[in-house]
Amino acid sequence: MAEDTPPTLPEQPEADEGGRLLENIMHFARVLRAAGLPIGPGKVIDAVKAVEAVGFSSREDFYWTLHSVFVNRRDQVEVFDQAFHIFWRNPRILERMMQMMLPDIESSQQVPGEEEDISRRVAEALSAGKENETRPLEEEELEMDAALTWSANEVLGDKDFEKMSADEIAAAVDAIKRLRLPIMQVPTRRHKKSTATARVDMRRTMRAAMRSGSDIIPLQWRKRRMRHPPLVVICDVSGSMDRYSRMLLHFMHALTNDRDRVFTFLFGTRLTNVTRYLRNRDVDAALENVGKVVEDWAGGTRIGHCIRDFNLHWSRRVLGQGAVVLLISDGLDRDEAVGLEREMERLHKSCRRLIWLNPLLRYDGFEPKSLGVRAILPHVDEFRPVHSLNSLAELAQILSRESPRRLEAASRWNLDAA
Repeated sequence: MAEDTPPTLPEQPEADEGGRLLENIMHFARVLRAAGLPIGPGKVIDAVKAVEAVGFSSREDFYWTLHSVFVNRRDQVEVFDQAFHIFWRNPRILERMMQMMLPDIESSQQVPGEEEDISRRVAEALSAGKENETRPLEEEELEMDAALTWSANEVLGDKDFEKMSADEIAAAVDAIKRLRLPIMQVPTRRHKKSTATARVDMRRTMRAAMRSGSDIIPLQWRKRRMRHPPLVVICDVSGSMDRYSRMLLHFMHALTNDRDRVFTFLFGTRLTNVTRYLRNRDVDAALENVGKVVEDWAGGTRIGHCIRDFNLHWSRRVLGQGAVVLLISDGLDRDEAVGLEREMERLHKSCRRLIWLNPLLRYDGFEPKSLGVRAILPHVDEFRPVHSLNSLAELAQILSRESPRRLEAASRWNLDAA
């Protein structure tokens, strides 16, 4: 590889250098667009004007100038950051990226600072030209129905959200948008009129007897009203859950717009109620509003503190009438699970069912070693992975039927013996 130090950007370029810079900004915008960022010709023009106004004697100033134009959501920061530092490394970045990242080329040289995993969306965008050349003329088409069942190969069904390319993420988001969940019905304490022989409605029976004035009392019947229980989603949006929480927000949006009485809370270091933002029918507008109100996105995690906040201020409002709670988190707690077990016990006793969705459970060798995981496990009824479309489909089936409390997770790993 060539030198690691990025080229110095001239303060006042000549006409031909300025032309190359403008052309490179345009190519950089195309890379970001291929990686999934909503960038059009208008933003390219704005970026050029911003660079002309700010100047580019400093690489940091140049970075933040383009950042202010091209990035408008929190989930775009990582893609932009990786693409910028890779693209603007040197003038021949596209050729170097194809040499550095394409799977059919092996090299023993490695650029310092590139040891961490590069986003597949960025890699795919920067190597788009080479991929278009080597891609077969005919590609197998993926089809999906509303139940999230794919074609015979089921290419995306089990694929981890974290490993999806930009096109695969778009296909998965489209699948989640069309998801329709069967709604579980449970009996309530209220009754309604019934024509079938069930339970005698004494009040209506006496009224009917007084109206008829006859010696025969016509019996009136009643039965319990059926209604689906409230659904409460408490989702972790800390740094370790960032890539999964983006996809799960689409799932929460589909849930919120598919049924009533769905309440959504996001937490990292603090708890935020985003229910009313997800009720917007436009998913892009809903996620943009969520990004504005959630200040601790991709930060640390304080699970015990946030669950305590929920129990104190929200449980009585949203957990009535036998609510089902979905806790989405990897269980990694910065506070070392201080008070977490007590708060989880209280949450479990306040709801009909508590289902814990953990993306780490996708690993066959998963073991509950962290303090947070060990504090949560004894107080959940279901412990399931959430990392792919198939896992969401299985969750939909679980939510569509009534199940007894089992608390089998703690006995599965024999937590008491540790």
